[in-house]
Parts: sequence; C-alpha cells; structure tokens
Amino acid sequence: MRKYLDENKVELVSVICNHCGKELLVKNGILNEGCLEVNAPFGYFSKRDGQIHRFDLCEDCYEKMIAGFRIPVENQEVKEFL
Repeated sequence: MRKYLDENKVELVSVICNHCGKELLVKNGILNEGCLEVNAPFGYFSKRDGQIHRFDLCEDCYEKMIAGFRIPVENQEVKEFL
C-alpha cells in the first residue's frame, strides 16, 4: 500500500507491505528497499472483470510467495540499472 503527500501522487510518503504490514524505508520520496509493486488489471472473461488490484509486497513476503510456486519464476540478471 502506497501513501503519497497529495492526490497527484507526486511525492511518495510511505510503502507498507500488504501481506505482513511491514513499513518499508522511504527517504525523500524514494523507496529504499526491495519491493514488489503489483498493478493487475482484470479484463474480459475474468471473475474480476473491470477491476484493477494494486498492492505491494516486501522482499520477505515475495520470497515466501514464490517458494510455493510449482513452476519457478524466471530469473534474469540485469547488467545495468537505469
């Protein structure tokens, strides 16, 4: 869950893991911890047709979630950060 200074969502104030409730480190409007940000729009033929789900997971909760996958996540190393 992300909180911003105002409704224009310009300056990030806080990020809280939707699963465990941990508050992640935000300094000067910049998230300074690993976090999975999910923005999932559901379309036609879905049980959630027309809905958009947004949530954040801290790295620990992300690791626990993917540990239960039958098919492992694809992992690709990034050579340069932009």
